[in-house]
Amino acid sequence: MMTQSEIGGAAAEATKPAVIEARDVSLTFETNDGPVHALRDVNLQINKGEFVSFIGPSGCGKTTFLRAVAALEHPTAGTFTVNGMRPDEARQARAYGYVFQAAGLYPWRTIGKNVSLPLEIMGYSKAEQEERVARVLDLVELAGFEKKFPWQLSGGMQQRASIARALAFDADILLMDEPFGALDEIVRDHLNEQLLELWKRTEKTIGFVTHSIPEAVYLSTKIVVMSPRPGRITDVIDSPLPSDRPLEIRDTPEFIEVAHRVREGLRAGHVDD
Repeated sequence: MMTQSEIGGAAAEATKPAVIEARDVSLTFETNDGPVHALRDVNLQINKGEFVSFIGPSGCGKTTFLRAVAALEHPTAGTFTVNGMRPDEARQARAYGYVFQAAGLYPWRTIGKNVSLPLEIMGYSKAEQEERVARVLDLVELAGFEKKFPWQLSGGMQQRASIARALAFDADILLMDEPFGALDEIVRDHLNEQLLELWKRTEKTIGFVTHSIPEAVYLSTKIVVMSPRPGRITDVIDSPLPSDRPLEIRDTPEFIEVAHRVREGLRAGHVDD
């Protein structure tokens, strides 16, 4: 039986506003070799402040889903809303920041100038650019590196600079497409810890694509498991783990149980394909 506090927490969670909503979304790419069905009949709601990871085999539509949220791809059926708007309207309203798989920093610009680039494009004053750059570099623990160039930083530090750039204009939503996939395990663990701390401090809504089961379980409040192409959702797992998550939590029975359910969802997707 649920305690009174658990009932109250569940009720509060249920009343959180939907930030991202997909209804019966399908997306097909037309190619010279015929149609490629990337997504089929996807329904999902992401609420304010959630950390939602998308996991599935290569080509299952994880990145396509994130790109459709960002209006970089367009559904062939169904609808997306972001903050109650169409994705293209949300992009114009600067509702989200996007972090790609590669850091994508311009080598001829300093770290500070790379982070300030979207602010320059948006017409922020020089003083406000400097204030925001200093603030987000501090958030990602890169204070003091604003005059360095990308080649002077490690791969992990470059990805943190990329995250800072996405945070610079203070959007409420952060979309992250497998940002740590190319990093070694030690660096990846450290950045996972830092990202969780960043999420707790900023209370942003995060959509995160990964191929790693431990990473998905460690980071997320909700895990979306997807099938092979055409991408469908085989399971949506609400994490029972506490918000404070040292890396050692990965050895607990609770963590292992969630990881097992993710693995079973991935297997189910292959069986149904």
